[in-house]
Amino acid sequence: MADKKLKITLVKSTIGAVPKNRATVESMGLRKIGKSVILPDNDATRGQIRQVGHLLKVEEVEA
Repeated sequence: MADKKLKITLVKSTIGAVPKNRATVESMGLRKIGKSVILPDNDATRGQIRQVGHLLKVEEVEA
């Protein structure tokens, strides 16, 4: 079984976001709009996406 990964891209600014949401986005490794990171598809990552999903674009990637 192949490990699933998620490609997460920041599409909206965190300027007007709640500080907790801003910290979540930064902890995912996203600093600038348009930048992407690839993270494992697990419960912790899904929880972060659920919290700040309105700022992100998420795609599934086979690794």
